[in-house]
Amino acid sequence: MDAGNLSQWADDAVRRVWAEHRVTPLRTVERVSPDGVTVLLKDESLLPTGSLKYRHLGAMYCQAIARGRIAAGTPVVVGTGGAVAVAGAYFARLLELPFTAVVPAKTASGVLERIEGFGGRWQVGELPPVAIQEEATELAARVGGYFLDHFTDADTAMSAAGPTVAEEVFKEVTPDWIVVGVGTGATSAAIGRHLRQHGLPTRLAVVDPENSAYFPAWVTGAADYGTGMPSRIPGIGRPRVEPGFQPDLIDLVIPVPDAAAVAAMGWLHRVAGVNAGPATGANLWGARYLAARLAEERGSGTVVTVNGDNGDAYRHTHLDADWVRARGLDPAPFEAEIAEWDRR
Repeated sequence: MDAGNLSQWADDAVRRVWAEHRVTPLRTVERVSPDGVTVLLKDESLLPTGSLKYRHLGAMYCQAIARGRIAAGTPVVVGTGGAVAVAGAYFARLLELPFTAVVPAKTASGVLERIEGFGGRWQVGELPPVAIQEEATELAARVGGYFLDHFTDADTAMSAAGPTVAEEVFKEVTPDWIVVGVGTGATSAAIGRHLRQHGLPTRLAVVDPENSAYFPAWVTGAADYGTGMPSRIPGIGRPRVEPGFQPDLIDLVIPVPDAAAVAAMGWLHRVAGVNAGPATGANLWGARYLAARLAEERGSGTVVTVNGDNGDAYRHTHLDADWVRARGLDPAPFEAEIAEWDRR
């Protein structure tokens, strides 16, 4: 393919990615907040792959194409067994590119099926999960492909992309707080930058599950903090601080017990009719905490959070009571607390 055709392919590819963009709705979550305070949910689960990671991967593909790293026929490789792999497969199919996800051994079957459903392939990593990224990098080099590094590249890609979650939210409302989870750190960093650049009064909170490094790193200021333990809440929490995490842009980090995230996810399914995953449960738990704080401080306010993951992939895991108990999680005390929300 000559230079002219290469340029034409790149232009067409970027247009095809951005033609896929759609604005997701803000919905009110009833029965979760005290009188006078509104909790709104930005429903990213309605994106084509059912996840907020769809935005990240679209931006990352465009960035890699613009830099000449991905061209027609370039094999694309990722190292993850989560929503990033699903979104990566989606965009690879859109652009007619070969796609492989190197996944941990315990990756949920639902995730693997969705990768395959979008035309991608997967292989189980031979190294421990902590080395999945390294293994994926080596595979990309062997096949002459490109390693899509969502931990390093998502933040820079999102900062150049648009419209972002923040831009869409603030076209509709200027909340007192916006609450998100943190995995790569790209979403919270993009929102934090938007708030600072536009001089907005909204404050940014992130929720952090058990075993994650972000809350202790934020409290202590230790950028190299590590726990050595994986998160049990897919999509958020990391055993180490990733490059995209920007603590200076964050006003508050809220630690959320894993069982509380599971309980809140269950409430969203049963009561609110929201098809959400456990990361969204953690978001709701944090949003409720801030709603109660606003009610106590001044009696009114608005909190926005994000439904970042469709719940379908968790029907045999976090939505299954036997699976939850087998992991040593007891949502019952938190379910009782949530039941009190309805009575207030």
